[in-house]
Amino acid sequence: MQSIPEIENLIKLISKLPGLGPKSAKRIILKMINNRQELMKPLAENISQVFKNVIRCKSCGTLKTNSFPCDNCENKTKKYNKICVVENISDQWAIESSTVFQGYFHILGGTISSGTNNKEDLLINSLIERVKKNNIEEVILATSATVEGQTTAFYIQDSLKKTNIKVSKLAQGLPVGGEIESLDDGTLISAFKNRQSIIET
Repeated sequence: MQSIPEIENLIKLISKLPGLGPKSAKRIILKMINNRQELMKPLAENISQVFKNVIRCKSCGTLKTNSFPCDNCENKTKKYNKICVVENISDQWAIESSTVFQGYFHILGGTISSGTNNKEDLLINSLIERVKKNNIEEVILATSATVEGQTTAFYIQDSLKKTNIKVSKLAQGLPVGGEIESLDDGTLISAFKNRQSIIET
């Protein structure tokens, strides 16, 4: 097979995506090449638009577009009294799809002990400001059941002590080491319904 630099570079990039390796990347690229107008062109255009227009909200950490206010933390049509704190946007999406939680989300973007994040990167100060600004009654800590997730939850719990609001965590039905995004809807619903209070007024 003749080496084509553009394709080789694309294989390397696609191979970095979760769940994909070089063989899967090659199959995806061949599919796109064989469907240039139906797949490759619109995919390239959409990736370009996402790169230009989609950013992470500086207040709550979720994704938003440059041209509109953040629907998660600046929603004027719905007022909630709960905030669910998760590690990643994929966790937010998993909980949203289960429809078990109605409220605001706060996406940390990782954990304190993950090596790539420090406390300032995790928007914890922003969480405290949101709690005060929106008259929040409960913060639900939905971090993963890993050592890093629980360490982060403990730090947030300690940071919220002076706010005098209810702080709860998901029930221990979560498997040890389990990540939120990989849980099925039934497990998520049970974990939310049986959540345990940590700090309560």
